[in-house]
Amino acid sequence: MLILLAAIFALHILGVILLLVATIDNAWWMTDTISTDVWARWILENGKWNYTDLPTGSHYPQDYLQAVQASSVLACIFSILGIFVFVAQLFTLDKGKRFTISGIFQLLACLCIMIAASIYTDRFHIDEKDGWYGHCFILAWIAFALTFISSIVYFVLRKKTA
Repeated sequence: MLILLAAIFALHILGVILLLVATIDNAWWMTDTISTDVWARWILENGKWNYTDLPTGSHYPQDYLQAVQASSVLACIFSILGIFVFVAQLFTLDKGKRFTISGIFQLLACLCIMIAASIYTDRFHIDEKDGWYGHCFILAWIAFALTFISSIVYFVLRKKTA
């Protein structure tokens, strides 16, 4: 059972790392000269990457952008809280009651990152044909899958007698 708990802990840590990289790093949308994330845009000029603000207007509606930003940050917060609750539950709660709160936090993180990536997919870069989704966008979807799997494992593990 100790190996199972270590594997679940490692899965959770991997999910947290992917969520943090997806939220912080600057590659949600890429072109040959532009790298865009949910916070800013980097433009390649004269061989140097220059930090600029995100454009405003119909291609970047501010309310949707703020929803993506907030959901990404909330996913990170929920997942980090979930890991602390997981460790605390190991030592404080009785068998059969453990891991429920950790599973709920992971499920909330899963839903938040899914909302962020879904809104970004639906509302941004719709008419742009010469770009592609960057590694952070892909990591956000992988983090969605990992946090979902982690939450399911927590709910299943809750019923085990360990």
